[in-house]
Amino acid sequence: MQEKIDRLLEEIQFLTASSREGVEQLRLKYLSKKGLVPLLFEEFRSIPKEQKKVFGQQVNELKSKINRKLDELDASFEDNEEAESPDLDMTRPVDQIQIGSRHPLSIVRNQILGIFSRIGYTVAEGPEIESDWYNFSALNFPAEHPAKDMQDTYFIEKDPDMVLRTHTSSVQVRVMETTIPPIRKVFPGRVFRNEAISARAHCIFHQVEGLYVDVNVSFGDLKQSLFFFAREMFGEETKIRLRPSFFPFTEPSGELDISCNICEGNGCNICKYTGWVEILGCGMVDPQVLANCKIDPEKYTGFAFGMGIERIAMLKYQINDLRLFFENDIRFLKQFQGTC
Repeated sequence: MQEKIDRLLEEIQFLTASSREGVEQLRLKYLSKKGLVPLLFEEFRSIPKEQKKVFGQQVNELKSKINRKLDELDASFEDNEEAESPDLDMTRPVDQIQIGSRHPLSIVRNQILGIFSRIGYTVAEGPEIESDWYNFSALNFPAEHPAKDMQDTYFIEKDPDMVLRTHTSSVQVRVMETTIPPIRKVFPGRVFRNEAISARAHCIFHQVEGLYVDVNVSFGDLKQSLFFFAREMFGEETKIRLRPSFFPFTEPSGELDISCNICEGNGCNICKYTGWVEILGCGMVDPQVLANCKIDPEKYTGFAFGMGIERIAMLKYQINDLRLFFENDIRFLKQFQGTC
């Protein structure tokens, strides 16, 4: 009996099979009802009582070893089948995590800030909820100015007036109050106005404003700075023109047009067939604004400008509906993947 067990233990060390069917045949040979291991259990009756315990342990160990060996053979065929599967290409890269893209407004914002940083401007930011002083009064807005009407401004509270800022000019006031010139800064941020949402307007939008205050700053300095910006943002062939305008906080004031980059100045529905597109407002800082911020207008002069990031992005990427920037449509946002 012991010889049979020893022979089977040696035999199973060298078991092989060429297929899963072969493994199943080995299982039947050793473990089926009429297999070699169950036959050993039938001989259990003829074993002397004092040997039954040892014999039973040996047979159970033999059965366990056979099961483990057959499981190993079976598993080897699973690995081979996966490797040979026509649906499994071992040369393919692993699944990649989908990388998001920058929002077009973030892309354009960074481009604007990058352009002005090359000519010495640094960035300053401020709160979105402002007092009447920073948002209006320090900037020469009279008490009855229409911009302060409830139709244009979101008021948080009254007496004292606290508002959602309508422009980032409020940050200019904060900087001028606390900084000794020279000042050369840009002010990016989100602003709010009570307007109907449409393809060309929204109640929330983004601005970048700029301020330069120093001794002997002139309108010519303003023109050259904006000319540099226009060419860097829209291309070397871009032309500019300045038209007179009015803003309470600048005098003289102007609006900057660029030659339409869509029709190349020949006329289209974007430029209303004029060949020109307005991109920003600008002007020399009003002396009273300087005085309001405790800067001596007899010694210092300065210029300021402000642009909507959405408008610049619409022109740069030829987008015809401002609402697309706020809808989080993946199909729209994926178009900017890889843009920096």
